[in-house]
Amino acid sequence: MDVNTKLFISIICTSFFTFQLLFYFVSYWFSAKVSPGFNSLTFEKKIEWNSRVVSTCHSLVVGIFGLYIFLFDEATKADPLWGDPSLANVNIAIASGYLISDLFIIILYWKVIGDKFFVIHHCAALYGYYFILKDGVLAYVGNFRLLAELSSPFVNQRWFFEALKYPKFSKANVINGILMTVVFFTVRIASMPPLYGFMYSVYGTEPYIRLGFLIQCSWIISCAVLDVMNVMWMIKISKGCIKVISLIRQEKAKNNLQNGKLD
Repeated sequence: MDVNTKLFISIICTSFFTFQLLFYFVSYWFSAKVSPGFNSLTFEKKIEWNSRVVSTCHSLVVGIFGLYIFLFDEATKADPLWGDPSLANVNIAIASGYLISDLFIIILYWKVIGDKFFVIHHCAALYGYYFILKDGVLAYVGNFRLLAELSSPFVNQRWFFEALKYPKFSKANVINGILMTVVFFTVRIASMPPLYGFMYSVYGTEPYIRLGFLIQCSWIISCAVLDVMNVMWMIKISKGCIKVISLIRQEKAKNNLQNGKLD
């Protein structure tokens, strides 16, 4: 086992235990301090709450770090397939530690937060990240996919509002809903054409052939699985956003009629 492999295994293990610590201890203490409504939640709600707090922490870390790498890491930008993956691999190792940690929590509390789509998502991502960390290839692509995590804080915040019974039409809820839809579309849907366009542009080139058949297939399959789920979630989010906008319009029209006004 070479030094780099040991380093990334250490980062994965450290991340795993860090996120477990966040789930079991920090989230309980922090949530009780920040949100008085946390203590009144049921046990099941507290489990999912803690899971989403950890998810938000992970998303902010790898999302912001990933954005920095995407913009400023010249090595991977110069050669997206074989460029020096040092920085990107650190980010991918942190994400891998979180995914393993979250899978452990999902299985442990399956009756509370079990979701087969999350399991498929995590396994597909880990399968792809395994080859990136093992062979030092496609780090730029792996890091690019981590930018999708920038949408997770907004998705989690929507759940927090629902758990605390915030009115659907409250200003904070509506603003978060709009931001969630826009950011989710930007980082998970609008990013698909450039990704698959890049995939097509390198197909058949010498660097692509050097990847080998297994990595080539793994790259395509893992991306396809993740993006099918992203499209499914985008449809669900869009339907929810349209429903809220429709209800707001109905409520506004109702208020106008009560006030004797016709728009």
